[in-house]
This record gives sequence, structure tokens and C-alpha cells, in this order.
Amino acid sequence: MNAPYSSRVRRRLAGAVSACAVLLGAVGLGSPAHAGATDPAEAAPTAGAALPFVTQEAEDAAHDGAVVGPDITQGTVASEASGRTAVELSAGQSVTFTLTEPANAATVVYNVPEGGEGALAVAVNGEALGLTVPVSSRHQYFEAPWIAGSTTHHFFTHGRLALERDLAAGDTVSFTADTRVTVDTADFEQVAAPAEPPAGALDVTELGADPTGQGDSTQAFVQAVAQGRGGVVWIPPGEYRVDQPLYVENVTLAGAGNWHSVVRASRFINQGESPGSVELRDFAVVGDVTERVDSAPDNFVNGSLGPNSSVSGMWLQHLKVGLWLTGTNTGLVVEGNRIVDMAADGLNLNGNADGVLVRDNYLRNTGDDALAMWSLPEANRNATFADNTVVQPNLANGIAVYGGEDITVSGNLVQDTNALGSGIALSNQAFMEPFFPLAGTLTVDGNTLVRAGAHNPNWDHPMAALRVDAYNHPIQADVRITDTTVLDSPWSAFQFVSGSGTGLATDGVTIDGATVDGVGTVVVQAETTGEVTLANVTAGNVGVAGVYNCPFPTGVPPLVLHDGGGNTGLDTEWEDCATWPQPAG
Repeated sequence: MNAPYSSRVRRRLAGAVSACAVLLGAVGLGSPAHAGATDPAEAAPTAGAALPFVTQEAEDAAHDGAVVGPDITQGTVASEASGRTAVELSAGQSVTFTLTEPANAATVVYNVPEGGEGALAVAVNGEALGLTVPVSSRHQYFEAPWIAGSTTHHFFTHGRLALERDLAAGDTVSFTADTRVTVDTADFEQVAAPAEPPAGALDVTELGADPTGQGDSTQAFVQAVAQGRGGVVWIPPGEYRVDQPLYVENVTLAGAGNWHSVVRASRFINQGESPGSVELRDFAVVGDVTERVDSAPDNFVNGSLGPNSSVSGMWLQHLKVGLWLTGTNTGLVVEGNRIVDMAADGLNLNGNADGVLVRDNYLRNTGDDALAMWSLPEANRNATFADNTVVQPNLANGIAVYGGEDITVSGNLVQDTNALGSGIALSNQAFMEPFFPLAGTLTVDGNTLVRAGAHNPNWDHPMAALRVDAYNHPIQADVRITDTTVLDSPWSAFQFVSGSGTGLATDGVTIDGATVDGVGTVVVQAETTGEVTLANVTAGNVGVAGVYNCPFPTGVPPLVLHDGGGNTGLDTEWEDCATWPQPAG
């Protein structure tokens, strides 16, 4: 996440509703914007993960509660909701969803007032099931005072429930509150029956693991991963308490499915290095992290899994970080996982990640970057974030690449970013040394950013849906941003900045092929020097102007925006560099 500008001139950007708009960035580079914004919910972006569930918004369902939002003000419950809108229920009030596909399980994303707890009673087609979703603020309301500009955040959490019956499309599912609860969304899915163990697998219950969750199963898991090297350790359906972290190498840990095999652990794997060949698949790890302590390894994986490892089909919840990866992770594949309610990052490749592929994952409600690559103390090379869905990171970026060589970010869907972050950030912010700036070719292709971008209270002005930041080093890599879709950004679409306030140059960046429909202020927010090429960018529903081009510090030349042809909707420029444009709409 970005630190504040040094001695940055205070320029206030107040309020904000999104208008709709589009991109580009030089005076006279386009024709007038079209009228009529596209509803992002109706745009049906093809980017993002293939998800096994259908998400329904509470505000679109039948309810007798009160709609909160839309609001993008940092520190409000609505600002952290999907679509920036949710439904507040008082005791006795309900929200009712009509299924669009068969389902036998539901996950409710909710908020309760700080210190509160209660339950949502469940009914199907008006008939009470005798089942409830417990609700509690235990894993909400986080603080991170050491992060400049942060406020209380992390207002939502996920509560999931097996409905104990198969429902059809057209059936209704109601949730009735017994206390004040704000419901954001409900995910409905058809969960498969528990998988059978592979032949020859070592069952952790045979070594004394307790599937009731009452006893500590740590020793059984420790013995299983040691004895099971070269084979499969099986976690049968049940709930297991693991109170101490594991060391793993050359072993597969497999469960019967992440709704069936659940491990309760706030520190599951903690190891500096491993010979590798580790496979983790098809179970849940649910922690009990109630505050963010950056020095604590409160993570699903902390350290290295080693070369040729994989993580798939996991449900990770209530941890500090899903995967904080250091050391050697060459050839690691992380795919098809759900990572929710993290106190900090969802996944962070913290240096020396060679050939890592992170794809087809769902991440929601992370308290820092959802997906990040940090090239320190070694460079990340040939690493890829592809086809992931990121929803509501509430204190940083959706996807962040800090340095590295030959990196790919493609086919991702990022929506509803909150304070201190963009949808996608490509940055040379070093954080510490040694740091390896962006190098080689960065391929940023086919990404969709919905309601992305945020007001940075440290800078006192916005961060765009997609940000290129020459923070501690100039941008000299070949940065290719292609086929981007930006929908309903509260502020701007593309930003070129030197976040340290020293005016380092951005060169070698090409934006080729972009559709921007809805920006509150400008399409291109240029705040540093250098040269950028824009081609085949279509902009519509621009709130104020096509381009803001005011370098900081003022002594450096403005960014040169080369017209590569095929651009429309960017024919106006904000002319008053002493003020920030106010969002229109």
C-alpha cells in the first residue's frame, strides 16, 4: 500500500458518486463521451474466476429492512459492501432471496454493531428450518494504526450454513434477524457429497485426530505429515483443532471437500524452507484472528512450500494472511481457492517467486492487498495472477505488483476497493531494501475493474482504478496494458504518479484497448513526468474531464501522452492544477 506524498500540496477531493466514464489522456484526443452509463451488474464481465456459487445482493432481494448506501466514505459500513450498498435488519426483520440455480448451502456476508452477536433464522419457501447462521462482531472492526491513513475497517464477515436439503431454482431462502444485522450478500451453491479417500491414504483419525473438534489434533497431524511423506494424508469429514503449526515436505494433505473437512487453526504451516512437492487440497482452514499483529505468523501458510507445490480447493478464513510466501516457491500453483475475511493480505509472493501461477481464486474482505507480489529481498520472475475474482479489499489494492521481472496480470475481476488502494497497482514502491524494480515485460491484459479506486487520505486525493507508480524508482520496464474494462470508477480510470512526491518518470507504458464507462472525475490522472502511449481507448460518461495532467513537483515536465490512434471520448482537460476536480454525478 502507498505511503503519503512527501510535502504534497493539499488538494481536497470531497464527496463522490460515480458518474461513468472512460479513458485516455491528452487534450484533443477524442470525441464527446456517450450518454447513459452501463450498470456494472448488467455488464456480465467475462473476467474473473469460475465460481461454484451464485452471489445475490440483499438490496435486490425482498426485505423489510433499510437500505444503507451507496457510500464510498472511508470507515462506513456501506463503503465496504459489495456495490457499496447493503440492507440493515432490525430484530424481527427479514431478507428473502429467490434462487436462480439449485443449491443446498448458503454463505451470508454480514455486519453487526461492535460487540454484538445473535443469529439469522433460516426459512425455505416460508417454512422455518430450525437452522440459524450465528452472527458476531468478533472478527470485525480491525485497527492498524501503524498504517498511515487507516481507520477502523473490516466491517463484514462470512457465515456459512449447510441447508440440509436440495433446493431448486425458484425456491426462496429467508434470513430473519434477532438483533441488528446488516446483510450485504448471500452466496448459494450446490455442495457435492464428501469425496472418498484415495487408495492407500493415511487417515489422520487413525493417528488420534479428533473429528469432533473438542480435542487438540496437533500431534496426530504432525505424525501424519511425517509418516505420509511420498503419499497422501487424508482429512476425513469432521472438524479438527490444530493448535500448533506444521512442517510439510513431499506430501499431499487432502480433504473430503472444503465444506466437509474443516481444520480450526490460526497458524497452519510455518516453515522457512522446504524441499517442496507439497500439495494442499480440498479442506478448510478457519482461524480465530481477531486483531492484526504483523509480527505474528497467523497465516495458513507462512514461509515456503518449496518447488513444484500446489494449493487448490481450499476455504481459508479468519487468518491474518492466507499465504505469506517467502523463500523458494518455484513452480507453485495456487488455484480454485476461496480466501475470505483476512486481517491483512490474501496472498503475498514476498520475493524469489519464479514461475508461480495464481489463478481462478476468489478473494473477499481482505484487510490489505488481496493479491500481491513484493520483489524483496529477491526478484519475483515470470509470476502470474490470472482469472481471479477480488471483492472489497478494505485497506489496500485488489492486485498489487511491487517490482519484479516479466510479470503477468490477466483476466482478473476486481471490484469495490476501499481506502488506500487501486483495483490494480503496478508500483516501484520499495518498502525496504534490497528491492528489485519492475523490469522486463509486464503484461496486464483483459482485466475488469468495477467501482475500483479510492480516496487516499494521506495524499488527500484519489487513487485510480489502475495505478502505475514510480514511487522509489522510475518506471523503465515495458508495461503493456491491454483490453482493460473500467466500470463506474468513483474517481478516475488510469493514474501515473510518483507516490514519493519526487517526480520520478514513467516511461515505456502502453495502454492499448480499453473501455471505460463511468468515472467520477477524469479518465487519465497524470501526476508525474515521462511518456505514455494510449491507443484504442473508448471513454464514456466522464464525470469532469478526459485528462488531468499536473505533475508534482511542479518543476518537472508534464507527462507526454502519445496518441496511438483509435481513441474516443478524451477531448477535454482539467486546467486548474491548484485544485482537484470534484466528482460529478
